[in-house]
Amino acid sequence: MKKLAFTAALSLIAAPALAHTGAGHVTGFVHGLAHPLLGLDHLLAMLAVGLWSGLALPGRVWAGAASFLGAMSLGAAASWAGIGFPGVESAITASVLVFGLLVLLARAGQPGALTLVTLLAIAGFASAHGHAHATEATGGATAYLAGFLLATTALHLAGILLARACAGGLVGRLVQGALGAGIAASGLLLIAG
Repeated sequence: MKKLAFTAALSLIAAPALAHTGAGHVTGFVHGLAHPLLGLDHLLAMLAVGLWSGLALPGRVWAGAASFLGAMSLGAAASWAGIGFPGVESAITASVLVFGLLVLLARAGQPGALTLVTLLAIAGFASAHGHAHATEATGGATAYLAGFLLATTALHLAGILLARACAGGLVGRLVQGALGAGIAASGLLLIAG
């Protein structure tokens, strides 16, 4: 019981490891556009969502991106409304690991129930990304949102195009495996700090 109480006390004074520091002036379209491209967590997560969509949903490649963009916008709105998101940074780093595993395991024609669960997971993680980005913004919220939605869309499209380029055949499966494993391993490194 003493160990549990000591651990609980330490956890109350420990500072979280934040991937989104909010350091400096974060406002407007350019900052919104830049962060998804310069933040490794966001870059890898967005590419992975596009890759998964292109590999698992060749007839509906837009579904992963649409889930992500919609939920990311809702997460941003929640932040701007003052609604907290406990564990947001942990969710963001976990998203890179989970999305990497999704790419690794993606197969065209997967069952509809699995696709639905995956899209819901994508949306859940996306709300964390949106919340964190919105929390960092110090002004020009509408322009900032437009910038990070545009950059996120571009990263999704890049992932979809990459998936289309490597889909099918042994070489394609090897490239898919390498990309998925690399993104998942990056997620583990981000989690480890």
